[in-house]
Amino acid sequence: MSKKLLNLLLVIMMLAVLVPMALAAPPAQEGQDYIVVADDWLSKLADKYLGNPLAYPAIVEYTNQKHAEDASYAEIMDPDLIEIGWKIYIPSAEEAATIVAEAPPEEVLIGAIYPLTGGLAATGEDLKAGIELAVEIVNGEFPDLNLPLAAEAGLPNLGGAKVVVIFGDHEADAEKGMSEAERLITEEGVVALVGCYNSSVTATASQAAERLKMPFLNPESTSPLLTERGFEWFFRTTPYDKLFTENFYEFLDSVRESGIEVNKVAILNENTLWGTDVATLEERYAKEYDYEVVASIPYAKEATDMTSEVTTLKAAEPDVVMQSSYVSDAILSMKTYKDLDFNPPAILAMDAGFIVSEFIETLGDDANYILSREVWALDLAEGKPLIATVNEMYKERTGRNMDGNSARAFTGVLTLLDAINRAGSVEPMAIRKALLETDIPADRLIMPWKGIQFDPTTHQNVLGAGVIVQIQDGEYKTVWPFDLASAELIWPMPKWDER
Repeated sequence: MSKKLLNLLLVIMMLAVLVPMALAAPPAQEGQDYIVVADDWLSKLADKYLGNPLAYPAIVEYTNQKHAEDASYAEIMDPDLIEIGWKIYIPSAEEAATIVAEAPPEEVLIGAIYPLTGGLAATGEDLKAGIELAVEIVNGEFPDLNLPLAAEAGLPNLGGAKVVVIFGDHEADAEKGMSEAERLITEEGVVALVGCYNSSVTATASQAAERLKMPFLNPESTSPLLTERGFEWFFRTTPYDKLFTENFYEFLDSVRESGIEVNKVAILNENTLWGTDVATLEERYAKEYDYEVVASIPYAKEATDMTSEVTTLKAAEPDVVMQSSYVSDAILSMKTYKDLDFNPPAILAMDAGFIVSEFIETLGDDANYILSREVWALDLAEGKPLIATVNEMYKERTGRNMDGNSARAFTGVLTLLDAINRAGSVEPMAIRKALLETDIPADRLIMPWKGIQFDPTTHQNVLGAGVIVQIQDGEYKTVWPFDLASAELIWPMPKWDER
């Protein structure tokens, strides 16, 4: 027999042995100890080592059995909370098969913290209605709506689980906001939080969420400081006051270019975190854009009398008043302007109390001609029919149109639920990771934004944008940017005795 033939026979014999071995089922995986590292969560480990993310209860069960015999193993009290450095036990596939894996949850609980009683109750009801509409769309089937999660009922990656919102009432109080966040997380078992409208309350509630490692999505608070704290669990969809303030001066520059004289700015702000931050930005950008600040007047939130403040404003003779007020203060200031016959050429509001439904309902025609920054306006539906469709659904349920607050709350909740669905899990770390990977295009939003993507460091949506609206005949009309305007800007405002 030749050497080549002998070698060939040897190869054939080896293949005869190895091929059946390769085709045979692999041996059962051995159980192993594992040390938790950053970005680990149980369903991720179950998927990696057991081939099934829903097998994570087996890791919990076996680790806790090991802990009972050896304290060097962690005790897993909550599958959603595991710590870096923990020693856990990952069972073999055979061992895991003895533990019945949990089915996807039938319900996914999220917490929403808003001012549902007190001076901002009407605003809170608008926000609540926006959230409830978003959840109704997700839980139902609306295939004709080009919105995240509208086509199928429930969260498809969680077996069609339905979403349930548990509301907390912070009454515009920062301490209550924190306690409500803690209650919703530790007692109600929510898997994420949204809120809280008031920036000062959002600050404290999100501190609780950060401490308890719970995803917190903020749809409508605009203080710049909120995304400058280095928090890992806080995300914000709305544009914020730094952008809006610069928009103010860009708008005033456009007014100047049209031939109107605008030089003197007066600032009036409520004195909590939000109003104080806004006033600081307005003063800073006034210098950059070459405007003179002739008065800067803070006042106590929920004031009962503003005669002194308005008298000071009147004496300053500004060309425009930049005002940051929640709704009760916004209404009181307007009544005081009329009583004292204060007639500035323009009042440019930082949203908030000037765009809630209660503002026009209370003041009637006296609300006309106010300018406000906005993130949403119904007249934008002319170029984006989805806005009109969703607004009509909202109006059928509430009897009123959406506003910038309810539209932002609606959008924020859809963003959070989109992330939970993509995570395919209710574990906080998985939800946080999915939020970081968010990429919702403009055509799937009711907002005039370029989309939703979060900065990897600050977690601020980097694709937001703002517009400026003016109340004309009791309706908010977009007047800037001029290429989006549905109405001509009215400047100066008619004096009180000319209306």
